[in-house]
Amino acid sequence: MQLDSKQSVSTFGTGAVRRCNLLDLPTNLVGLVWAAERVVIGRRVCKYLRLELPLHTSKIVLVKRRLAEISDDEIMKDISGTTDLKQMKVFLKWQGPTGGLMCAVKVCPILVHLDLSCVGIGATGAETLARELASCKALVHLDLRSNQIGAMGAKALAKVLGQCTVLSWLALGNNQIGAEGAESLAEVILGCKSLAHLGLSSNQLNDGALEILAAPLASRKTLAHLDLSVNRFGSEGAGWIADVLEECTAMTHLDLRDNYIGEQGAEWLAEVLGECKALGYLALSSNDIGDHGAGKLAGALGECKALAHLDLSLCRISGEGAERLAAVLGECKALGYLCLSHNLNCYHGAERLAGMLGECKALVHLDLSSISIHDQGARRLAAVLGECKALTHLALSSNNIGDHGAGKLAGVLGACKALAHLDLSSNRIWDQGARRLAAVLGECKALSHLDLSSNCIGDAGAEALAEALAPGECKALSCFSFSHNNNM
Repeated sequence: MQLDSKQSVSTFGTGAVRRCNLLDLPTNLVGLVWAAERVVIGRRVCKYLRLELPLHTSKIVLVKRRLAEISDDEIMKDISGTTDLKQMKVFLKWQGPTGGLMCAVKVCPILVHLDLSCVGIGATGAETLARELASCKALVHLDLRSNQIGAMGAKALAKVLGQCTVLSWLALGNNQIGAEGAESLAEVILGCKSLAHLGLSSNQLNDGALEILAAPLASRKTLAHLDLSVNRFGSEGAGWIADVLEECTAMTHLDLRDNYIGEQGAEWLAEVLGECKALGYLALSSNDIGDHGAGKLAGALGECKALAHLDLSLCRISGEGAERLAAVLGECKALGYLCLSHNLNCYHGAERLAGMLGECKALVHLDLSSISIHDQGARRLAAVLGECKALTHLALSSNNIGDHGAGKLAGVLGACKALAHLDLSSNRIWDQGARRLAAVLGECKALSHLDLSSNCIGDAGAEALAEALAPGECKALSCFSFSHNNNM
């Protein structure tokens, strides 16, 4: 009996899962079934794994057990019976008791990719896992995010992970490791000679913890991805990160969101960012760097020719800082994502920002929400938006844009052929502006998301929009927000 691709899907837990408990899964469905990541493992599928999947050595196998199906011992008895799996990447993402998980790891010393994110193993589970991982010498990818392992769990894992010389991808975010676990993290980093990706977000790491981690991190010349977002370090910690960047010049992804680096921290980072020629992703939002910090960063960003993603939202930047940034961002020809939202009044920087946009031909996502650009800033943006041929996402909410600014933007929307997401919510658009927008919506063939909520649009504007959005008119539109228009 073969599994029909149209076989009924049953509800199990929080999502739909295919009950794959048949022996004879057709070869042409292997990719479909395993890629779906919603497989319920049964005894006969395990036998299929052993007999058939070695023929598909390019596949990444997902073994995902649901509690009600079959015991771990029975599953792993079948999988561990073959040696051919040494040619495959075995991907175990387990949802269930950690005892069964440890059994799986124990009998799979060939494990290459292990994902245990969000399964709540805690410090005790981390200690047990550490004992079993001792035999997994081939482990390359380990994801332990959101498990609350704490400093004790980190200490237990350090003894083993420090021996994983081929481990290149390690995610330990949201584990409350804290400054107490910094020494253990340093031991892991020093042992992982091939480390390229390290995620340590949401771990309560302070300046002292960054001082401990700085030297080990700097010794990993292969490090390309570093996530230290949502921690507790300030300008001193940013200084230690700057020391790391001086050595890790191959860095492509740096995420320092939601910390306390301030103006001084931004200045220290700016001193070395220009040397990171491969840097493509930089996130510094929610760091209160101010105009001084923004100005210092601007001086370095012109050297980051590969920069494709820049997030400086919620950084207390005003017009002066925005002008300094605008003066150099045009040199970042690869820039595809720019977010400057929720800063102070950037009205005086809007003209320079507009001039910069004309140079950023690769720009796909632009978020200038809540920077108080008003009608005049919207007019200046409209003058160059038509040159952003790749732009798909434009967010201008909470900017005090009125009918005049909305009209100017409407006049250029037809030229933005790729625009799919337009957010003009929480502005001061009335009926006249709504009618101007309605008149051009038919030209926006790619528009799928339009948000005009929390404006001042009345009956006349609503009628014009309703006519423009009638069935068959805007075929791509799937989401239209119009709530809280207080002139209704």
